[in-house]
Amino acid sequence: MGIAALLPAYTAANAQAMYFDNAKVGEVTPDTIIIVETPAEKTLAATKPQATAATEAIADTSFYRVRSIEEIDQYLDSIKYIPRETTMGTEPLPSYFFLPAVFDHHKFPADNDPFKSDLSGNRTTRWLEEQTALNNAMEAMKYDLFSKHPEKVYYNIDLLPEAPKQYHAVVDPSKHTIEIRELDNAKNVGATISAAPVKKRHWIRSFNALLQFSQAYVSPNWYQGGTNNINMLANVVYNVKLNTEYHPNLLFETTAQYKLGINNAPNDTIHNYNITDDIFQVNTTFGIKAARRWYYSFTGQFKTQLLNSYNVNSTQLRSAFMSPGELTVGIGMTYNYANTKKTFTFDASMAPLSYGLKTCISHRLKPANYGIDEGRITKHNFGSSAEIRIFWKLCNNISFNSRLFAFSNYDSFQADWENTLAFTINRFLSTQINFNARYDTLTPYYEDHPDWKKLQIKEILSIGFSYAFSSI
Repeated sequence: MGIAALLPAYTAANAQAMYFDNAKVGEVTPDTIIIVETPAEKTLAATKPQATAATEAIADTSFYRVRSIEEIDQYLDSIKYIPRETTMGTEPLPSYFFLPAVFDHHKFPADNDPFKSDLSGNRTTRWLEEQTALNNAMEAMKYDLFSKHPEKVYYNIDLLPEAPKQYHAVVDPSKHTIEIRELDNAKNVGATISAAPVKKRHWIRSFNALLQFSQAYVSPNWYQGGTNNINMLANVVYNVKLNTEYHPNLLFETTAQYKLGINNAPNDTIHNYNITDDIFQVNTTFGIKAARRWYYSFTGQFKTQLLNSYNVNSTQLRSAFMSPGELTVGIGMTYNYANTKKTFTFDASMAPLSYGLKTCISHRLKPANYGIDEGRITKHNFGSSAEIRIFWKLCNNISFNSRLFAFSNYDSFQADWENTLAFTINRFLSTQINFNARYDTLTPYYEDHPDWKKLQIKEILSIGFSYAFSSI
């Protein structure tokens, strides 16, 4: 009688052990249960007479007595186990899952690893992992029911009757009528907004304009001396190139640029301002793909200035429109490289067969200053040319542009190196450092500064307004 009464408690203990074992805990067997005796039990054991072997066998059944909650808690604290909620999803099955099963379509069994934890331990994704574990569990149970107990599935989604129709009353005050109409089925409702057709963008255009200033004021009694000055730099660049995504075997790019730099001339008694930079330049490249990044190419460059420039305290003209003017075209090969993020591009063109034209159309200038024979306004040259262009976006608001162009007719050599380091402050403010170097073997001797011969250098630091847009 006593053993039969205590048997459910033993079964409950085994069930608890199986529960924690199935919940991915450490190995636990009923033999490891810690028996905690109360003080009353200890006193009773001390006063109990010695029992026989048969009596001891019956007395051992006290192991299976019903334990209190405190004893079970003490037992759980005495073993090392992994809490279930850190390894397995604990979301309960939703109530709709217990509705009669409906077969919708065949599914292959999921490849679930029973030893893989459902939860990663990341609290931010805990909710998502819980839902994923719940969905996986429901799908596994549905698959088991459909495949092993199809007789328990009484409904097939393809054989279910249509949903009952819904009606609503429509009142027409003008006719004093009430009409019962069926509600429109949602599946018959079409799109109310049609998507715009996607157009291929064959040309990629960009425009950049900036107007920057620098200013200095020096009081008349400044201990180091100096002069007041105001400088302005304007730069407009327009670029258009063929989209290589739609034309992978072609290369075409054209850039038109105009740059103007002006400063006041406090030391010039004749002119109110001096022109420090005046250049209008057009560069173009056209190529047909020859190899992976190599193109058979045609390159061209045209360069001149638009305004007259004078020497300080003099009416002598220093340069003017098309005086000088330079045109260079060539045929050769071009190497084109761009990384996947388009933050670095490299282009190198080599034209062994090139043609160069120099002009000086102003009668107030000496053509010999630009390597043109006396009495002529143009000079034709045949030779070789090369061009290297680099664009590097160092970070989100810092970019570097560099361009090196060289031409030689095997009697003279000319090279221009242009560098621009741009710092974007915000959408409308920017800072630029421009460094230009030019080497020309035909440069005339400069009497005021005899140390400067063939090499010419110009550097400008400016800050001001900028505006840019791009078609992509």
